[in-house]
Amino acid sequence: MRRLSFLLRPGWLALAAVVILFAYLCFSVLAPWQLGKNTTTSARNEQISRSFDAEPVDAADLLTEQVVAPEDDWRRVVVTGTYDADSDVVVRLRSVDDTPAFEVLTPFVTDAGPTILVNRGYVLPTTGIDVPTFDPPPAGTVTLEGRLRVSEPSVPDKPAVAGPGVPQVYTITPAQVGELTGTDPVDGYVQLADAQPGGLGVLALPQLDAGPYLSYGLQWLAFGIMAPLGLAYFVRAEIRERRRGNAESSDDLEPSDDLEPTAAPDEYDDGLDALLKPRRGLRRKSAPAAESTTLLTDRYGKKR
Repeated sequence: MRRLSFLLRPGWLALAAVVILFAYLCFSVLAPWQLGKNTTTSARNEQISRSFDAEPVDAADLLTEQVVAPEDDWRRVVVTGTYDADSDVVVRLRSVDDTPAFEVLTPFVTDAGPTILVNRGYVLPTTGIDVPTFDPPPAGTVTLEGRLRVSEPSVPDKPAVAGPGVPQVYTITPAQVGELTGTDPVDGYVQLADAQPGGLGVLALPQLDAGPYLSYGLQWLAFGIMAPLGLAYFVRAEIRERRRGNAESSDDLEPSDDLEPTAAPDEYDDGLDALLKPRRGLRRKSAPAAESTTLLTDRYGKKR
């Protein structure tokens, strides 16, 4: 366990906390978010595909509960009744082919009794962000063909704008539009098909591809797996580096086998050299003295 004691240092603890938090978010938030969008998109595409081959049905048969059920979203319907004149409402912050646009909603009183919103299509602004003028709906009884749509949730921080001019909303929420127009529409609306009475710019159907959500979800799952594996890799690398450092330190402390032991000095030889050196010096110095003594004796005689 002492080998792993470095993991208790603040830097390693912080790294482990970040990795664990990131992996948790990948598995519990990010991946489910993208996979959920993929499921929703796939279900929508399936409903639209089924509607291509289905014949339009009377909207009154599907509105018995005064609400458009999720399974009836994108169903082709026909509805007969009259437009509620002078009750148009526009939806802000819409986009058509990457161009800012307004969508026009008008309450429609059906012959069966309930009132339902009709999305008549879009109009493009001509001056800044001002709502342009658009044609009013026709008067009298008309029969419309379109697709049932589920209402959109309202945005709390973006309330409806009553005026001046045409009232404006940010989402297609029938209850909010009903407050502006003094009507009581069902929870849902009809999106007009092409070439219908009162229609404006036709809103195209969404593309029937699943989008990148599935791949994004799988990528987040992969990231959630790779993050702990990456942490384990760095821990293993740190342990190996510490082992290598300890091994090099041990090698520096061990004696080398290649070096021969130095012979102990011979105390006798050192002592003998110390004694002989002075004597040799004296002997060399005494020789000239003896020679000079002999020469003087020969010259002057010993008894003199």
